Amino acid sequence: MDRLTLRAADILPEDGCKGALVGRIWRPDVSGPSVVAIRQGADGAAHAIDITATHGTVAELCEREDPASALQGSEGEDCGSLDAILANTPLEGRDSARPWLLAPFDLQAIKAAGVTFATSMLERVIEERARGDMLAATAIRAEVKRLVGDDLRQLRPGSPEAAALKAVLVAQGAWSQYLEVGIGPDAEIFTKAQPLSAVGCGADAGLHPDSEWNNPEPEIALAVSSRQAIVGASLANDVNLRDFEGRSALLLGKAKDNNASCTLGPFLRLFDATFSLDTVRRTTVSLEVAGPEGFTLEGTSPLSEISRDPADLAEAMMGRFHRYPDGAVLLLGTMFAPVKDRLGPGLGFTHVDGDRVTIASPELGKLVNRMRPCDACEPWTFGTGALMRNLAQRGLL
Repeated sequence: MDRLTLRAADILPEDGCKGALVGRIWRPDVSGPSVVAIRQGADGAAHAIDITATHGTVAELCEREDPASALQGSEGEDCGSLDAILANTPLEGRDSARPWLLAPFDLQAIKAAGVTFATSMLERVIEERARGDMLAATAIRAEVKRLVGDDLRQLRPGSPEAAALKAVLVAQGAWSQYLEVGIGPDAEIFTKAQPLSAVGCGADAGLHPDSEWNNPEPEIALAVSSRQAIVGASLANDVNLRDFEGRSALLLGKAKDNNASCTLGPFLRLFDATFSLDTVRRTTVSLEVAGPEGFTLEGTSPLSEISRDPADLAEAMMGRFHRYPDGAVLLLGTMFAPVKDRLGPGLGFTHVDGDRVTIASPELGKLVNRMRPCDACEPWTFGTGALMRNLAQRGLL
């Protein structure tokens, strides 16, 4: 199985280091993680500058009134080139005495919005009706599209028109819990993973070994402060087990939250003069899956086609009814639900061990991971308690 090999040029945004890019690396010399600014060095290459002495956590940085200015005004220690850090990130062949890249978030809750695009909403309905059986999905897909159509992009969730469609579908016995959150008044917001459990670019991403029908979910992830300010964005893969969730929505936790099943990165880009929430609204997220057997899959997810505005989703997640003192990461959902046959006619798409998944957008760069069974990925062992102890030992608390 091929080891991931990446260079800075492979993952940086199209404008390189011009944006306010923040990341995290593991520093073996301090036995813990460091917050880093990604900046162009004197040699012209991208470097990781450790600013942990000024901002002990990414969550703390996001709480600043102007996080991008705070990042740009922070001095720190040069931990080396991004090329060297990326080369040392895959677990196979890693030199434990040198730094490697981590996901760019730490104490924030990791939340996700579901069923926010019409295309993926219909696929969730199909999963539900198929009860997780991918062999039954093709026939059910045709039936669902006959009942509700295949273009609901102009239908505003919670609108009178959406309520009228609901009434018709209920009368026909065709209503679904996925349609309820897709076009109803209330957004679906769920916990994707625990703080510090996400993996970063270059790491292996995890699939539950009992799953036979699963897929990547390329998404934008918003960084939201405790005061509900959206301060930046990153890329994400909300890895999903379609068979588990299709059997029962009550299995959502098992379908979504497994070891290494959330990937974030490569960096958090903070909002500044070069990048804003409007930029996020206009961007397109692309996906490429390259299988070890030569299979390829490509797709795009334009944020302009999202059913609920990103700011509305952040408000649905956080407000006077729910607080996140350390802020939150909010995955915005995807319109990409792959149906290309892989293992045989009518079987649709599912991952195989060793798939290389690349999620990209021009402004955020590329998030690249290799898919493995979750019990074959690096186990998550460094939690919030460990982070607090480590920062205290370093005199940073």
